[in-house]
Amino acid sequence: MKQSILDKLERLCGRLEELDRVLASGEATRDMDQYRKLTREHAELGPVVARYQEWRQCQDDIEGALEMLADPEMKDLAQAEVDEARARLPGLETELQTLLLPKDPDDDRNLFLEIRAGTGGDESALFAGDLFRMYSRYAERRRWQVEVVSANASELGGYKEIIARVIGNGAYAKLKFESGGHRVQRVPATETQGRIHTSACTVAVMPEADDIADVVLNPADLRIDTFRASGAGGQHINKTDSAVRIVHLPTGIVVECQDDRSQHKNKAQAMSVLAARIKDVQERAQHEQIASTRKSLIGSGDRSERIRTYNFPQGRVTDHRINLTLYKIDALMDGDIDELVGALSAEHQADQLAQLAEGGE
Repeated sequence: MKQSILDKLERLCGRLEELDRVLASGEATRDMDQYRKLTREHAELGPVVARYQEWRQCQDDIEGALEMLADPEMKDLAQAEVDEARARLPGLETELQTLLLPKDPDDDRNLFLEIRAGTGGDESALFAGDLFRMYSRYAERRRWQVEVVSANASELGGYKEIIARVIGNGAYAKLKFESGGHRVQRVPATETQGRIHTSACTVAVMPEADDIADVVLNPADLRIDTFRASGAGGQHINKTDSAVRIVHLPTGIVVECQDDRSQHKNKAQAMSVLAARIKDVQERAQHEQIASTRKSLIGSGDRSERIRTYNFPQGRVTDHRINLTLYKIDALMDGDIDELVGALSAEHQADQLAQLAEGGE
């Protein structure tokens, strides 16, 4: 391993010893917020230091066995120990480097999923509905909750736009690479000549802010309007102004919510979506800065970037960022996207490991 990585591991060992002393002291629990923060850090460092100690022991075993090679009676046994320890080293080094990779602080968060129809008219809206079902079925398989925040249905079915909150441990970690342009190639139900049409949708996956306080929202920057929610029929149309529209004046971001009959609940939900969108804008600006020096293997995260094509006549789905094609479109559209999600995560981790090897950070 590079010396810079070894130096970092030694610093982490020292930090863990320091945390052991602090947490064992009687003062540790006086500030419970600080105590929770320190115990979380301790839990994260523990596995790294344990694996590093195992690596150091392996190195010591090699050195000890090499010294015994000079003894004719111990030579065969010593050589076997050297070979065994050297065989273990590469695996330990890979595990250590993986443990050292920076953690995305948003990985364990819930998320907001936004799907918008793009080019393709009614067919695009139908595809937006198909994508929403795909993600909903995936969430169902993982026992996550899906709450529709707002939906703008199209006349023939599907959605011109739908926003949903996905609640589940590690939800953002699994779906964060789904943001971008999704293209579909198929024969629409309304096509009488049997011609294949191409249409597209955009997907945005944004981590939910822990608290609206995470994002600074100045009341002077907000314009909040209330209006009557529209429904599918006369009996469903709201008689009160329960729907809420919030405009964030500095960015022009507009959020509407009319899913609940309560104006208070709609406003709270809209504020949560707004906070997530502003957080997303801020983070994408940071990512663009990083991407200017090194482009991520899994794409820039640009909403307009075409990331995937769903070709129904050929039964295939292709993710263009990692050149992965799977010929099981029916299963994928039914929410069986673990293989796609796993491949994207693996590619991201491989890129991180490459950067760690280059820079030792």
